[in-house]
Amino acid sequence: MNGLLDTIHSPADLRRLSRQQLRPLADELREFLLQSVAKTGGHLSSNLGTVELTVALHYVFNTPEDRIVWDVGHQTYPHKILTGRRERMSTLRQLGGISGFPVRAESEYDTFGTAHSSTSISAALGMALAAKLKGEQRHAIAVIGDGAMTAGMAFEALNNAGVADAKLLVILNDNDMSISPPVGALNRYLAQLMSGRFYAAAKQMGKQVLSVAPPLFELAKRLEEQAKGMVVPATLFEKFGFNYIGPIDGHDLDSLIPTLQNIRELDGPQFLHVVTRKGQGYKLAEADPIAYHGPGKFDPKVGLQQPAQPPKPTFSQVFGQWLCDMAEHDPRLIGITPAMREGSGMVEFHRRFPSRYHDVGIAEQHAVTFAAGLACEGLKPVVAIYSTFLQRAYDQMIHDVALQNLPVVFALDRAGIVGADGPTHAGAYDIAFVRCIPNMAMACPADEAECYRLLSTAFAQNHPVAVRYPRGAGVGTALPQDLQGLPYGKGEIRRRGKRIAILAFGTLLYPALDAAEILDATVANMRWAKPLDEALVLELADTHEALVTVEEGAVAGGAGAAVLECLQANGRLRPVLTLGLPDRFVEHGDPARLLSMLGLDAPGMVAAVRERLRLPEVPAPALKVVSAAD
Repeated sequence: MNGLLDTIHSPADLRRLSRQQLRPLADELREFLLQSVAKTGGHLSSNLGTVELTVALHYVFNTPEDRIVWDVGHQTYPHKILTGRRERMSTLRQLGGISGFPVRAESEYDTFGTAHSSTSISAALGMALAAKLKGEQRHAIAVIGDGAMTAGMAFEALNNAGVADAKLLVILNDNDMSISPPVGALNRYLAQLMSGRFYAAAKQMGKQVLSVAPPLFELAKRLEEQAKGMVVPATLFEKFGFNYIGPIDGHDLDSLIPTLQNIRELDGPQFLHVVTRKGQGYKLAEADPIAYHGPGKFDPKVGLQQPAQPPKPTFSQVFGQWLCDMAEHDPRLIGITPAMREGSGMVEFHRRFPSRYHDVGIAEQHAVTFAAGLACEGLKPVVAIYSTFLQRAYDQMIHDVALQNLPVVFALDRAGIVGADGPTHAGAYDIAFVRCIPNMAMACPADEAECYRLLSTAFAQNHPVAVRYPRGAGVGTALPQDLQGLPYGKGEIRRRGKRIAILAFGTLLYPALDAAEILDATVANMRWAKPLDEALVLELADTHEALVTVEEGAVAGGAGAAVLECLQANGRLRPVLTLGLPDRFVEHGDPARLLSMLGLDAPGMVAAVRERLRLPEVPAPALKVVSAAD
């Protein structure tokens, strides 16, 4: 490239540039970002939108001494490029490569690990108060998106920060313009004026003069709030105790830099409202930021293309099809998502049943209790939520749904390994944390058809049920033509063998069937982690020398643990090998390769059974790949 970007190995290099050089640097950074993500896949629209903001922050503040906390974190590719990781961008989200989110172990510039939303203000406030307690003169900056501001945790943090007397800057990266007036020269002037020392000093002097006459002080305060409120949405944030500044154009370095320089000199909590555009600088992403939110590899000159062969439907799409079919059949069904309409496969449901569709924003706790309220009135809510995000509403699931035994269906997408998004998004713990809750049930479908059927079974129950399914497609089974469910709490035998019985929970059924061909093992498709089919477990224990459980979830407290509990309670002593996700966080990478590394593919299962159950070696037939039709 041989441009300015090649000279930037750290923010210290950036700060040596002149102001005039920053615009061409931003242009180079945006082009590099586009070309890089096109080769690796990853988040694109959000990163194109934060180029200038990232340049300005590292130019004005003394990072990493000054702390920047990014929220959600998928918009930090420009940050990574400017902080010494440009050469490693070709490894982005790949096994052994750099993460798509901030990771403290990856760089000193990643001051706080983020990937779930709305945590930045809390973390930055902790850092700001730590600096104050230690007598350190440094800044703490939280960069939070307008979507992440919908979460209650962000407002909890604002409420605390406004009275904490901390040197904290909260930057609202508003890329929807949903709460913003037009941005232009007048707003730039007002932003710089309100962030300047003269304004702050005059404001403080006015408070001192008017404090001797409380009625006049209160009148002046209200007039100031109303005057600012006519041009900016200041009142809400100033009520929290912040000095509100903005909105300003987040792509205008001539606005960003002087405003940030002014804010740097102010004390107390500051709130800067920045308006950016997702996909900025790449016309195709500007036109369709959702499609370019997290694309795979593509040619930037051509853009995203439809594959020649239609791909198999994903589990998310299967859920979306079932949701529409069941909604057509039962008018009581209400669909709820916490800001994941596309990811959870609910676009068609929203189109067809708009009055029964509710996107509550990034507010998982509210989503679950909202569903509980609907269920109290005789409706049948279905909460479509990623497994990893349900963790954020655990108390609500227990206290508001399960304790009252309300018929809420939890459709848990992204269960198990998720691949490139890594441990922050992996659905590793849902079996363990759901099955210990009274009144809750947990279904683990093995393929698309079974997912469709088990969703119907869950919907038919008069108590809460979770159905977990993985990211991506399964083996390609055809969907049913009716809404008939499967027997509640019952599994099935899929292969009869000798000595060893493999009890499979979920989509690992198919590699288990492959492994069973070599081991000549029995295979049970268990379908339910709770209620466990105890009769089937005991039958297998009585007719086999050892049992093997396989699940794409945490072994600790998982479905295998449920089998062990069942055997112990019924006095059966059998060797049991539990296979699943280990007691450590699994890094990002290709899902198939990760499962192989974890011993959760067919060869891994065979090796584990032979090694840990000490089976003698026998000549094995060639591995037969079991298809859905077998």
